[in-house]
Amino acid sequence: MTLIHESMSRGHTNTGWLNSYHTFSFGGFQDPTRMGFAALRVINEDRIAPGSGFSEHGHQDMDILTMVLSGKLLHKDTLGNVVTIAPGEAQLMYAGTGVRHSEMNASASDAAHFLQIWLIPDQRGGAPRYQQVRLPDIEASRKWTLIAAGAGSGAPLELTSDTRLLMAHPREGDRLSIPRQTGRQVFLHIVEGLAMLDGERLTGGDGIQMGSDELPDLEWITDGKALLFDMRR
Repeated sequence: MTLIHESMSRGHTNTGWLNSYHTFSFGGFQDPTRMGFAALRVINEDRIAPGSGFSEHGHQDMDILTMVLSGKLLHKDTLGNVVTIAPGEAQLMYAGTGVRHSEMNASASDAAHFLQIWLIPDQRGGAPRYQQVRLPDIEASRKWTLIAAGAGSGAPLELTSDTRLLMAHPREGDRLSIPRQTGRQVFLHIVEGLAMLDGERLTGGDGIQMGSDELPDLEWITDGKALLFDMRR
């Protein structure tokens, strides 16, 4: 069975300095039907006001992936990293036995817009670690492009679960097939743009939780961006 998580049905947190939408249960948004999917636990779309951000806080036993869409984030952590994350870059932090970090808007005038994704590791514990990469540009990732996966995959970012994360920047008129393998589960997240899937209109913030159904190609009505999570069942 294929389930569409519509953008407008996401949880919403607005504190003034933070405007956040939650695909799965998070913080004050708790929906027993949205407690994650396979290894995927959180997809938050966050906007942080200038001069604001998340003060230092802790995490444990989680892969935390941050992808900046516009603006810049200033990241500091107890591993000694003090870095700025810009649009087109991704940061992956494995929290392991425990790490503390802060995420602040690096600009005093512009909002920071980013995705934060949490993936559950296959095994708990281990030393925390940090990675940051420049993602392939639009022309290099018009089709599905691997950006994160488990050890030995050769992906730019190394996850601690049997998960493959692919990204695509299709152009208007493109058709994207959705790769499927027996024994795997797939979640598609539309970052931006407008597409059609089996007669359903999909736009930024929509998520598609895929069962065993065979699906037609994604037909892109506009230029867009999408993420595909291929996970062990």
